[in-house]
Parts: sequence; C-alpha cells; structure tokens
Amino acid sequence: MANEAMLFLRQFISNPLQVSSVAPSSRWLARAMAQSLGPSSGRVVEFGPGTGVLTQGILAAGVAAKDLTLFEMSPDFTKLLRQKFPDVTVHNAPAQSAVTSVQPGVSAVISGLPLLSMPLAVRESIVKAAFDILAPDGVYVQFTYGSKPPLSLEQLAQLGLKVSERPKVWLNIPPARVFHFRRA
Repeated sequence: MANEAMLFLRQFISNPLQVSSVAPSSRWLARAMAQSLGPSSGRVVEFGPGTGVLTQGILAAGVAAKDLTLFEMSPDFTKLLRQKFPDVTVHNAPAQSAVTSVQPGVSAVISGLPLLSMPLAVRESIVKAAFDILAPDGVYVQFTYGSKPPLSLEQLAQLGLKVSERPKVWLNIPPARVFHFRRA
C-alpha cells in the first residue's frame, strides 16, 4: 500500500495534469462509482484506473474479472494493475483507443480520468469513445472535483447526451462529485 502511494505521488509529480490529484481515489468514491454495477452487468470498461482503487470497487460490486477491461496510459500504473489484477484485461493505451480494442455493447464505462484538466476537444473525444463502445442503454460514470459536469450543456447536446448528478463523496481527498451520462 505504501509503495502504491509512493508510485501515485511520483506519477503526480511527473505529470500533474494527467494524474490531477495528490492522493488516489478513496474506497468510498470507488463504491459510489460502481454503485450501479453487479454480477449481471456484463462487460465493463474503466478509463484511467491509476493504482486500481476504482477497479477494486468494480470487482467488489460483482463484475467478473474476465468482463473488465482497463485503459491506462502510464506504463508504471499498467505494470502495477497487471500484477494486482491478473485476470483483468489491461491496455497501456489512451481511453480513445478503446474503440479499436473493445467490441461495442459494453454496459458501463467507469472513468477516473481528470477530464476538467483536459482541453475540451480531448474531453469530447474521450466521452465519444465511451459512447462508441457502450450499449444503447449503457452508462458512462465520471467523477470530478468540481461542482459541474466536465461537459457543458452545449457539448452534451452536441453529443446527444444527458447527465444526472449523484451525491458528493465527502470521504475522498479532495471531495468528488459523481455524474452518470446516458444517451438522450
């Protein structure tokens, strides 16, 4: 655990915009992110798993390891994830590459990516990639440290999406807000 915290801190120092937090997500945030998942969820994709806190929450919710696919850009985090979760598919690749690696029909995409620290075009491309692989009734779950969704009303309309806000997770550093995005 201490090694994971040090790895996380090193990643934050070397690339603060990519990591965007000084501490990994809490187990309470992981639980909130995986709240709509269960053993019958089917295939789930996670964007930006970092040290795997959200991954653990997804698995604890009952999603089978064989049904979970991760996309992580950091080679160091990817190595850690492959060690911690040997039965989970882990890609050392950006979220946008999911469209070339995952068959459509995924029930949920869980994102730990710091969308608010990314340029608008990158945010849109990530969310678009998620909806390219999601089933028609699938959900994209995203948290932010801000009070508003990471996409504006205009962007949501342009992408044909609607968003619902979940309760704030106060037991996270910093406190985080969870949003569920679906097709409008």
